[in-house]
Amino acid sequence: MTTTRTIERTHPAVRTTEGGGFIVHRPFPTRMLMDFDPFLLLDEMGPVDYAPGEARGAPDHPHRGFETVTYMLEGEFSHKDSAGHSGTLRPGDVQWMTAGAGVVHSEMPGEAFTRRGGRVHGLQLWVNLPRADKMVPPRYQEIPSERIPAATSADGKVRVRVIAGEALGVKAAIETRTPILYQHYTLAPGARIEQPVPREFRVFAYALSGTGHYGAAGQEIGAQQMVIFGNDGDTVTFAAGNEPLDVLLIGGAPLNEPVVRYGPFVMNTEDEIRQAVFDYQAGRMGQIAH
Repeated sequence: MTTTRTIERTHPAVRTTEGGGFIVHRPFPTRMLMDFDPFLLLDEMGPVDYAPGEARGAPDHPHRGFETVTYMLEGEFSHKDSAGHSGTLRPGDVQWMTAGAGVVHSEMPGEAFTRRGGRVHGLQLWVNLPRADKMVPPRYQEIPSERIPAATSADGKVRVRVIAGEALGVKAAIETRTPILYQHYTLAPGARIEQPVPREFRVFAYALSGTGHYGAAGQEIGAQQMVIFGNDGDTVTFAAGNEPLDVLLIGGAPLNEPVVRYGPFVMNTEDEIRQAVFDYQAGRMGQIAH
């Protein structure tokens, strides 16, 4: 017999700026919630409308010890790294970057997009790496929109794009180093979904738009709130109210390891952080060719 998880608590996203000045809504880390093991950060980038010449991004910056998952909804970002890798993310595309031992990375609006302006809306999730994987070689998984597995419920009222894990009978194309689910649901007004989740997973929902009814009690919660489910069941439920609900469901098996973070470096000890700073300053993470 399945048990539906209750709602443990909610956290509002905080509006702030990141990188070269682009606007993000951030449910964590904040003063109220530093991390959500195994996740370190969730940023909703925008939505923001840029006039021609105004678009902002994140110039050259290093990473070590974790993974970044970028999911574009509107607009585009061009990226480059110190290993010579480059590409452009467009609406619906996902980039799962394992920084591992270290990489210098930039994420900027493309030249054509910057010239014409437009709306940018996307998400970036930071996934912690376990101690054993902190220093693996960097790796990219880039999945274009048309290759993201998707499914629709039998009644046609629920649609899901499966970035990680499994939902409505479809499995993700992306490989994860630890057990993770990352799913983007779109619910028609009045629609409801009950999604199985492993009991050991810590799980939260984050609505991009629409008011939803979450958990066993159907608690009404608005958009841009992090809805944290308790670890008291093996399914999570949510439903749309009188308007469509656009919501992310994210969860994973906790690492239960020490987390020491210093900006773009996330390791297990202070000594490892000092080494990361030294390696970056010594050029061991390389440089981006511009």
